[in-house]
Amino acid sequence: MGGVESKQAFRGTVLQLTGRTVAVAASEDSFWDQIFQTKGLTGPQDAFTLVTAQEIRSLRDDSPTNLATLCYKAVEHLVRSAASGCPLAKHNTVLNCVRLLTRVLPYIFEDPEWRGFFWSALPGQQDTSAAAPDSPPPLAQSLLGAALDLLFCPDFTVMTVKKSGPKPSRVCGRTAPFDTPEDLSNVDSCEYIWEAGVGFALSPGTTSYLDGHRAELLRLLLTCFSETMYMPSTSDGEPVVNQWLDYFCSSHNRHALPLFTSLLNTVCAYDPVGFGVPYYHAMVQDKHEPLVEVSAQLLCAILDAEITPNSRTLAVEAEEGQLENLFCNYMSRIHRDEDFAFVLRGISRLLNNPLLQTYLPGSCKKVAMHQELLILFWKMCDLNKKFLYFVLKSSDVLDMLVPILYHLNDSRSDASRVGLMHICVFILLLLSGERNFGVRLNKPYQVRVPMDIPVFTGNHGDLLVLVFHKVITTGHQRLTPLFDCLLTIVVNVSPYLKSLSMVSSAKLGHLMEAFSTPWYMFANATNHHLIFFLLEIFNNIIQYQFDGNANLIYQIIRRRDVFHKLANIPTDPNAVRPQPKKKSKQSAASKGASTPSAAGSPASGAKSLVHSEQTRQELPSGPATSAEASSEAAGGDSGGGGAGSSTGTGGGGGGMRLEQAAAALPTPSTAVTTGSAAAAADEASDVGEGEIASARSADFVATQEWIESWKEKLPLQTVLRLLQVLVPQVEKICIDKGLTDEMEILKFLQHGTLVGLLPVPHPILIRKYQANSGTNQWFRTYMWGVLYLRNMSPPIWYDTEVKLFEVQRV
Repeated sequence: MGGVESKQAFRGTVLQLTGRTVAVAASEDSFWDQIFQTKGLTGPQDAFTLVTAQEIRSLRDDSPTNLATLCYKAVEHLVRSAASGCPLAKHNTVLNCVRLLTRVLPYIFEDPEWRGFFWSALPGQQDTSAAAPDSPPPLAQSLLGAALDLLFCPDFTVMTVKKSGPKPSRVCGRTAPFDTPEDLSNVDSCEYIWEAGVGFALSPGTTSYLDGHRAELLRLLLTCFSETMYMPSTSDGEPVVNQWLDYFCSSHNRHALPLFTSLLNTVCAYDPVGFGVPYYHAMVQDKHEPLVEVSAQLLCAILDAEITPNSRTLAVEAEEGQLENLFCNYMSRIHRDEDFAFVLRGISRLLNNPLLQTYLPGSCKKVAMHQELLILFWKMCDLNKKFLYFVLKSSDVLDMLVPILYHLNDSRSDASRVGLMHICVFILLLLSGERNFGVRLNKPYQVRVPMDIPVFTGNHGDLLVLVFHKVITTGHQRLTPLFDCLLTIVVNVSPYLKSLSMVSSAKLGHLMEAFSTPWYMFANATNHHLIFFLLEIFNNIIQYQFDGNANLIYQIIRRRDVFHKLANIPTDPNAVRPQPKKKSKQSAASKGASTPSAAGSPASGAKSLVHSEQTRQELPSGPATSAEASSEAAGGDSGGGGAGSSTGTGGGGGGMRLEQAAAALPTPSTAVTTGSAAAAADEASDVGEGEIASARSADFVATQEWIESWKEKLPLQTVLRLLQVLVPQVEKICIDKGLTDEMEILKFLQHGTLVGLLPVPHPILIRKYQANSGTNQWFRTYMWGVLYLRNMSPPIWYDTEVKLFEVQRV
């Protein structure tokens, strides 16, 4: 009953504070001790249960003096406890202050008039000049300094370092007996790094008691930095001024290095599986996981901070040109291979944890911090190029690729996880800009991860193509802007893909056929860009990896009419106007429940591949804008004029014979691993035409000039030349030998050659990710959105008026 009575007593004190019309003086220690020395706050959740949002807002609006005094007294207790070494008797008081400040700060930030409170002079010091050398520091600096000292306080957040006797301190050079609490202002925090790893070889050990205290202090710091959420983003993309982050990441933070290594090592050393005892997590609560989560979140926040020159807090540093985020600096200076291996192994272990499969269902502990880990990985690659090159120089990069593709596939239909889709695609775009990434994709894919993609036998390049195809054809309509990025990634790696399976080759062929249909290609001014990307993929593989990609060559031959039609797009203004499909409702109805509704389907899904002349009838043409990058990448491959005409007529009559030969082939099972090309193509075609309707721009009309502006740039020459050479040969062996098995055709293509027959190989063009103010602002918004949603126990920012993003409550 003691705990219940303490909670009731604390609740009564809160009601007294919020109900008083007369200000409570800071000198009334008996009243404030009832708040800060209470036994009623047994955990961080209690502060959110016993102090309601309505009461905090009422205190802020009706009794501002009491709220100011509450914050002042809480910071005062923290500063005094840190100065005294935080003896055991003060542990409860410190935790109560931390919990109350964590509860109150978001409501201070949501009111513009209160945001500067912590950076103003202390009560009774208002007339003191801020420029005076002996002026007291603002409340925020005292709070941050005390919290940092307490993060390395022996017996409160770290284990006491065993020492044989007194020795000079590295900071002050004085000796002190170690049987008394240490002065935290003089302690060398580098001796108290929390975990072995980067920059620290010793494992100091910890307890759940210490982990809990660390987590609550880190959560308080994260709350302090969340002022960014309550300020709207600037229209010019410039970072908003956050004095909390400016001060914390500057040279004023003497604990910056040990805190950085402690946070990074805590995250990367965590193994949720442990010794692998089944269901151990169900019997024993893992009290270390909350510390790992908040450590990762705090790392993301401070690595994203951009110190602003106009910050009042760092006016002196700005004048001396010493503005620098110390945490970003430390991240960029990591250089040892063993440190890189430790970080990469830790991040990939946690990302792959949800993908683990065991014989006993639910026997393995699963963590859900993948979004924070992806943001952290992105920041590390961005800040430390040596780390990026280390990731790419071995097959360990595939340990990052598989969970990223898993989340892409798993999140494709969920509108609430569009941000996760973006960060995954941007990471892959960054990695694909390096040659080694494309080379590593040739490693066989053997460890099967539960994903609803076709069964295949191949490499990681096949997995990449299959997941991208799934995202494009069955993803949410809000993913349409990502199609360019997805195909750009495949373009970047295509010159290095030595052998694609029949299943993934069919998917690429399906995308080509779907995106080149006039009703989609001419729907708006940019859809034709996807054709340029796909043609560049085919050209790269034909020119640089022809020998091992007989499956893709076979798919190109099967769909040769698609390329012939592209080479002969009509430019008649009367013909290029999009015409409605009369059979769209009928085709949608025939698909039944297997076709998603238009509201929940992708705006740029692909048309179903139905092998009949009626559904393949060509609509008038016309897409938009320029494709300079594609034409440059193609080099001499641009244009499809004369070659297209001659190839189209040359493959005319024989084309029907090849279709008949292919139609006579046996139909394999849908789940076959090698698979028939026809079956793979048909399986890929599961998106109705109506689902792409939202990709059409209502105010866009294709014109003859617009079509001609990009038609001549289509890099069709390589593909058309390949068809001109191989189609007659394949048709001949099909007729002469009476082939009934596509494997014979594949064997012929595997032993074929186009040496001396193709155009001069075009230069390989790699498109690398280029950051800009827009993407930086997007990442910042996404990151704080993740932190908002991931901190629901306790709900730090729930039901507060954030401005950085919109919160939709279901």
